[in-house]
Amino acid sequence: MGLVVQKYGGSSVADAEGIKRVAKRIVEAKKNGHQVVVVVSAMGDTTDELIELAEQVSPMPAGREFDMLLTAGERISMALLAMAIKSLGHQAQSFTGSQAGVITDSVHNKARIIDVTPGRIRTSIDEGNIAIVAGFQGVSQEGKNITTLGRGGSDTTAVALAAALDAEVCEIYTDVDGVFTADPRVVKKAKKIDWISFEDMLELAASGSKVLLHRCVEYARRYNIPIHVRSSFSGLQGTWVSNEPRGDQQVEHAIISGVAHDVSEAKITVVGVPDKPGEAAAIFRTIADAEVNIDMVVQNVSAASTGLTDISFTLPKAEGRKAIDALERAKPTIGFESLRYDDQIAKISLVGAGMKTNPGVTAGFFEALSDAGVNIELISTSEIRISVVTRADDVNNAVRAVHSAFGLDSDSDEAVVYGGTGR
Repeated sequence: MGLVVQKYGGSSVADAEGIKRVAKRIVEAKKNGHQVVVVVSAMGDTTDELIELAEQVSPMPAGREFDMLLTAGERISMALLAMAIKSLGHQAQSFTGSQAGVITDSVHNKARIIDVTPGRIRTSIDEGNIAIVAGFQGVSQEGKNITTLGRGGSDTTAVALAAALDAEVCEIYTDVDGVFTADPRVVKKAKKIDWISFEDMLELAASGSKVLLHRCVEYARRYNIPIHVRSSFSGLQGTWVSNEPRGDQQVEHAIISGVAHDVSEAKITVVGVPDKPGEAAAIFRTIADAEVNIDMVVQNVSAASTGLTDISFTLPKAEGRKAIDALERAKPTIGFESLRYDDQIAKISLVGAGMKTNPGVTAGFFEALSDAGVNIELISTSEIRISVVTRADDVNNAVRAVHSAFGLDSDSDEAVVYGGTGR
């Protein structure tokens, strides 16, 4: 048997009983002959509670100290899990991200992994231990400061360790039985997908699917690490994410893999932009210099009478204030008239590699939204994805309508959500 990396989310280790249940599953893998490395998130809502505590102390906490605070949650989980495993008669050692050799850049709160040097982890498992690693964190290459990887960073930690250790598989344990055709909290008849390609999973993750982080899937595709998304609350097979199907999994791509939605974005409209070369570049250079990521972009046709146009784009709500402030400072240079900010929007995306060769998918998507009475504000497409922005109040009805229109509803039991967060 080879080496397996397992990652457990906050809902899986939310309390002492959860930690003991996870410890038994880990020990079972060890008994089956695997070398086991475990990546663990903070317990339950610990990270959110630490964020709220920091905001009570300081409205804008310094990045370095903020990271020092947030990494405490994972350190608690890893130590408790190691204790639980030892109580079952097996040896375990816990490691922080820096001790595990997770090397990152110097961007606090959303660092990116540069390298993984898992010498201590390899030594530990070669000595017969189960290695428990704190997810979501690392150490900067320059300055040796503690860093965090941003929301969902434990998934990326797990895949990065799996690649560095040449693991057979990276198992991501969560509170649902796998990847579904839609969020089972919204669509009760969502189907579990047995196998999905990296390509389709990347689009679903980027479009708001909460089961896997986009960066995690991107890393897995780059190093060809199969991911098995499973529930820590059941023994059922989950969803395999890989380049090729495994065993008897379906070989042919489904036309549509799923429907994703995202309510964490906002929309900024730059009103009255001079319609001439360089203006859009100046706007998006300003946004880039503020280290804000953008998603969808739409520019209106300019008015002939004024020579002015409007440019709209979406971005994470959490970065809205930073983007507005940066644009306001650049207003005299760019020369636009005003800014409009809207955080009551939602993005709905239809994803599937099969839509490249199946006409009528786009028409069916928009007809389903029309029949549900959903108005569309922005549209963006790729070869295997169609995304639209709507009002946030319409998102649940829109997702259900599109899911049903493409025959994705299950005829069997409703999807089970064992926890409540989806991670």
